[in-house]
Parts: sequence; C-alpha cells; structure tokens
Amino acid sequence: MKQAPRLAVTLGDPCGVGPELLLKVLPAIADRWLPTVYGSLAGLALLPPGGVDFEVREGRLALGPLEIPWVDPTPEVFRDSLKLGEPSAVSGRCAVEAVRSATLDVLADRQDALLTLPISKAAAHMAGYDIPGHTELLQQLTDSPTVRMSFVSPSLKVVLHTVHQSLRSAIEGLNAESVAETLTFTAEQFAALLGLPQIRVALCALNPHAGECGAFGGEEALLEESIKIAADHFGGGASAAPTFHGPCPADTVFLRARRGEFDVVVALYHDQGLIPIKLVEPESAVNLTLGLPFVRVSPDHGTAFDIAGKWAADPRNTLAAAELAYSLQR
Repeated sequence: MKQAPRLAVTLGDPCGVGPELLLKVLPAIADRWLPTVYGSLAGLALLPPGGVDFEVREGRLALGPLEIPWVDPTPEVFRDSLKLGEPSAVSGRCAVEAVRSATLDVLADRQDALLTLPISKAAAHMAGYDIPGHTELLQQLTDSPTVRMSFVSPSLKVVLHTVHQSLRSAIEGLNAESVAETLTFTAEQFAALLGLPQIRVALCALNPHAGECGAFGGEEALLEESIKIAADHFGGGASAAPTFHGPCPADTVFLRARRGEFDVVVALYHDQGLIPIKLVEPESAVNLTLGLPFVRVSPDHGTAFDIAGKWAADPRNTLAAAELAYSLQR
C-alpha cells in the first residue's frame, strides 16, 4: 500500500487561534496525511480547558489514539512568555521560526507539502523580521524567483498582482510589463494545476467601468498593453494558448467568473481580489502560493486574537486547505 503523503503544519502565532484550529482539524487531516506540527508547544499550554482533550508526550501530540510528531524550533519559550490574544515579539519569533523549520524540511524532502496557520505580521515585525507576510517569507526561504498569492474556492480562483502594500503605492507602481508578467505566470501556473492549456484569464480594470474610454482614468490603456504582451508571450492567440480578457470592470468580472466565463481572475491589489472571494465563500476559500517548489496552502483568515482561547474558531477554511493540498499533491 502506498504511504500517505507527509504534511508539515505550522502552528501560526501561538497567541492566536492557531492552536485551537490545529487541535480541531488534526484528526481529519490524519485520515489522508502523515502530519507533523511545527510550532511553540507553549501555545498549547495557553489554551483553557473546554475544547479538545490532548496530551504532549515526548515531542508528540496525543489526540485520543492519534500521536502526531511535533517540532518546536523555539523550545526556550514557555507559557509565561506569552499572553493569549496578544501579539508580541516572542509570539512573532515562534511563528516565523516554525515556518522556517517546516519549509527547510519540505525542501530537504522530509515533508511533501506545507499548511500554514495564521501568523501576525505585526508580531513578526516586533520580532525583527522585515517581511510583509507568509508569501514573501516563503519566497526568501525557497529562493523562488517569482511567486504570487492566489485564492481558491469552489467557484472562484483569484490571483493578486500586488499584495501587502498601500493602495497608493500599488497604483503608482503599475506598469504594463509587470502586469503582463502576472498574467503569464498565472496562466502557466493554473494551466498546470488544472490541466487546462487553454485557460481563460480575466484581468480586473483599475477604474470604475474600466475607465469608460478614458473618462474615469487612463490606466486601462496600460492594462490593455499588458494583455497584448501576455498574449504575444504565448504566440499571439495560438489555438492551444491561454486567452486573456479585459481589462474587465471589477464590479462584474467576479460574477462572470463564478458563472463559468473565466477560469481565473487577476486582481490588481489586495482588497480588489479578496473582498469578493471572502464575501461569497468565506468558509471555503484557501490561500495557495504560486511559484514555490512545493504545495503551500493556508486558511483564508487571520490570527483572530479577539476570539483566541474561546474555542470559537471555525475550522472549515483549514480543512479546505488540507483538502486542496491533497488534491494538488497527488
């Protein structure tokens, strides 16, 4: 019998909802994967009773009959260094070092895929890590030349051209070549993931009504040029090539994609892509990093410090992430 694939699961910020999410989802994950957890064991010690019963035994997490290997890259951190619901330099270091340790194990072929629970960017910055988020950290750790943040749900697939930066800087930094790079990269990645060489990629416009022929802004001319560059990259409309559409008004393109007109939508900035997918399918959307040498997924939500320790965190995004990783890993 073929051995189940190995999944590295990082705890995320130990003061957020990561520890309780982990305990809720591990039994289901273990049905398909051989999981190993990476994170601060002190995060488990913070949890109040009333949720899931567990024990820690010599570097393994026991959940009923299950025993899951646990790697703690910050064993010097104890419960009294952390406070549930509050990010800190200590919790940020725990979270980032867990991602580092897990990523290195995947690269060394000791794990097959990576599922990351939410980190706090603020806590990571307090700890001295100059990273905007998971995506950029993973790019550094894997030395990947090009990565993009994407989101996958049952009815929508979205790729972000820019991620964690101000809206002003995202707009000021637009240029036809960089948008074309995102379009071609998206087409290549999703064509491989979905097995669809003729993938249909829609590009969001920046301005209302796609600029209304220049009445509401001229950036759409730049975006039209990016689509031409992307199409030329694949042979300028060859029969087996991806097709690029737009720039499409952002207030309708996601509905068109849900109805099957497009396979994936490229959004120009963070909220342009995230608001639709989090509104339509908040429990099932999964963050999938494109361009890494392995599959990496994450639930599409944050640390939720305000509900940490209340055993109220919804595990459905995390379960969807594990399911997506399994389907891509095979």
